[in-house]
Amino acid sequence: MKTLICNQPGDIQYIDRDYPSVQSNEVLLKIKAVGVCGTDIHAYAGRQPFFSYPRVLGHEICGEAVEAGSACSDIKIGQRYSVIPCVPCGECAACKEGKTNCCERVSLYGVHQDGGFSEYLAVRQQNLVAVPEQLNDSSAALVECFAIGAHAVRRAEIKAGQNILVIGAGPIGLATSAIAKAKGANVVVADLDDRRRQHVKKNLHIESLDPTAGNFIDELRRLFCGELACTVLDATGNKASMSKDVDLIRHGGKIVFIGLYIGDLVLDDPSFHKKETTLLSSRNATREDFECVIDLMSRGLIHEEMMKNTEFDFHTVGLDYQKNVVDNKEMVKGVIKF
Repeated sequence: MKTLICNQPGDIQYIDRDYPSVQSNEVLLKIKAVGVCGTDIHAYAGRQPFFSYPRVLGHEICGEAVEAGSACSDIKIGQRYSVIPCVPCGECAACKEGKTNCCERVSLYGVHQDGGFSEYLAVRQQNLVAVPEQLNDSSAALVECFAIGAHAVRRAEIKAGQNILVIGAGPIGLATSAIAKAKGANVVVADLDDRRRQHVKKNLHIESLDPTAGNFIDELRRLFCGELACTVLDATGNKASMSKDVDLIRHGGKIVFIGLYIGDLVLDDPSFHKKETTLLSSRNATREDFECVIDLMSRGLIHEEMMKNTEFDFHTVGLDYQKNVVDNKEMVKGVIKF
């Protein structure tokens, strides 16, 4: 089978490999589509912490079951599945509480073990979620990305009618905005990039603002009927943005950090205290979030065009990965088709 492997930062190439051997609890997937994540860019550039090489990238996966291990009685050959990339230990306190997304020893396909940039991949049965026929391959590959947003929305306990500000219009911010809107919230998106703001207006039909504009707070209050946000979900991973989120919530509001900043954050404690702020983080996603996304997709409440604007052919994308993916400033979200 053909595999695209990242040998070390800046070095990615096609190789021929044997088909994976399938363990009793695993299913062999013929890969149909894989979403391109920031992880796949940062790993190539050498900016992904706790990463080891060589590695087959790709953790946003849709594949068709072609072989099932002896213990996989519930798997239907020919069925397409979305892959939950988190492989939990099942033994730590978080796992025992069902919080497999933040397992102490979690391993991810495409990050800590080989992923979907390959024609076939063996995946644990527990990590598969069946995809209905009405969803195409690229939509199924994007379920994982949308599920990150769904998990953040669930963590925030967002309800219909609430005023929600999402900061950052990258794929995770777009996913979060789309899910919050589908739940009935009044959503506004803030991003520095005018192209991203236009994408939000055109494809999500959500108001978007420049957070550096002089009238940003006034416009935010206008869109929220005089109030600040009930909840801010920050998908930037940017220190300056995350440190100032408390200024954007109303009293009694919430902040959810989705994006990760490597380092220390400082919040203004008087502002934090007087608003009795609830501060949460959100990491990865669980089966419940995947099923939520598939349900919303099936009902037409969210769709792939909300984030995807680029498609690649698996057999050519790796020939100039730097140009096609890493330096592609036009790409909001890309999907590799097989």
